[in-house]
Amino acid sequence: MYHVVLAVDEDEQRARTGARQIANLPGDGSDTKVTIVHVFQNNPSGASATQVASVREAQEVLEAAGVTVDVTESSGDPSDAILETAEETDADLIVVGGRKRSPAGKALFGSVTQTVILNAGRPVMVTGGVADE
Repeated sequence: MYHVVLAVDEDEQRARTGARQIANLPGDGSDTKVTIVHVFQNNPSGASATQVASVREAQEVLEAAGVTVDVTESSGDPSDAILETAEETDADLIVVGGRKRSPAGKALFGSVTQTVILNAGRPVMVTGGVADE
C-alpha cells in the first residue's frame, strides 16, 4: 500500500487541488492510503480537524476516488507537525499546497512548504495554489 500525507490548511481550493493530485497518481486508488493532517494555529473553540471545511473537501475527493483516508490534527508549528506525521506514518510521499509569495514575503514570513521540502527525508509533491491577496 502506498501511504501519502496530505497537509491541509484552511484554504479549500488548495485542499481540493492536493486531493485531486493524489487521486490522479498512477495505480488504483484502493492501493493508496492518505493521512490528512491539519495544524491548528488558533483554535479557541476546540474544533476538530474533521470540522474544518477544507479537510472535509479533501476527504470527499479522496474517498470518491476509492482512497482510504485518516484525518489527524495537531497544533504548533505546521512544518514540524507535517514532518512528524510523515515520520510516524512512514509515508511514501508528502503533499503540500504551494502559494505564490513575493521574495520579501518569503523572507519575512518563512514558508511551510519550503521548510518541509528542505527537511523531509522522503519525496514531497507541491501542488499549485492560488495567489495570496
